[in-house]
Amino acid sequence: MVNYRAAILGCGGRSHFHVRAYDLVGNAEMVACCDRHDDRRGEFVEKYGLRGYADFAEMIEAEKPDIVHLVTRPSTRVAQLSMVSDLGVPACIVEKPIAIGVRDWRALRDLAATTKTKIGVGAQFRYHDDLRRCREAIASGDLGWPLFVEATAGLNIADQGVHVLDWAMSMLKEAPVTHVFGSASGAAQFGTTHPSPENTTATLEFEGGVHGLWTLGTEAPRVVSGYADDQVFTHCRVAVYCERGRILFEEFGKWEIVGPTGSQSGRVNGWDEWTAGNDRAQANLTEGMIEWIEDDGKPVGTNLHRALEQWNAILGLYASAVWRRPVEAPFDPPDDLVEQLVACLKAAQ
Repeated sequence: MVNYRAAILGCGGRSHFHVRAYDLVGNAEMVACCDRHDDRRGEFVEKYGLRGYADFAEMIEAEKPDIVHLVTRPSTRVAQLSMVSDLGVPACIVEKPIAIGVRDWRALRDLAATTKTKIGVGAQFRYHDDLRRCREAIASGDLGWPLFVEATAGLNIADQGVHVLDWAMSMLKEAPVTHVFGSASGAAQFGTTHPSPENTTATLEFEGGVHGLWTLGTEAPRVVSGYADDQVFTHCRVAVYCERGRILFEEFGKWEIVGPTGSQSGRVNGWDEWTAGNDRAQANLTEGMIEWIEDDGKPVGTNLHRALEQWNAILGLYASAVWRRPVEAPFDPPDDLVEQLVACLKAAQ
């Protein structure tokens, strides 16, 4: 029985994953889509049997969805999330990253303090079955207390960096970053849809004393997938070293759990298997949002407050790179921090 109705803004490539997930969600369905481009909107109307709209507010007012998916550019977050909140949508899943700089991070922090809309961020791989298996191994206590975390990816910090930091925090029972000491290089990607330094690396300290290394870009460790090694976005991984063992999770490669009683492992064998796992993870996130609608006490792990906490750690890395010293988190960054960073990166070229 269908109890919940969903609608989606943005009909680009990533949106297909959001829509397909509803094939795996038993009590909800996607009913409408919105995109200002007629051809992209028309494709979704024909392929998925949705009602199409060119105007976002019109779609919300006409369809009255329980869940809205925002699959749009990061620069639109404040305006679109504010509209979703103002129009009283119960829940929203928004693509990552949640912000691109300081001003939008600050505006969304203010929105998070007042909105009644339940907002979850689309870091869907937190809900992947293999990553869950690794997280449960640490939570069991069999491996002992976590000592060190390594989170790395081939794409920049605004793209995959937020994913791998979210994975790391989920392994540490959501412990936030308390200190960051980082460096950055390359300003060319600030002109892209995911504006960020080309390369960043930082040492982190999490609440509770766990330390970590967070490296994004061309200098990040490579993942051997066996089917897509030439694709930079496939180099995406997290490893946690504990007192009596370790875990490793690679989104496009293998996973391992090594402990005092033995080891377990598996591997993603090709694009079809990766796609199936991603669809299941997206469905798990969607089901988590429905559970949150039904119970205020069960927010999804990728909720807006946590995503803003993670973006504050990114801003901390930026500040550390500019000021050349460690930065305590959370902290209140200057509004022009990103501009300061870009100026430093360009001066170093």
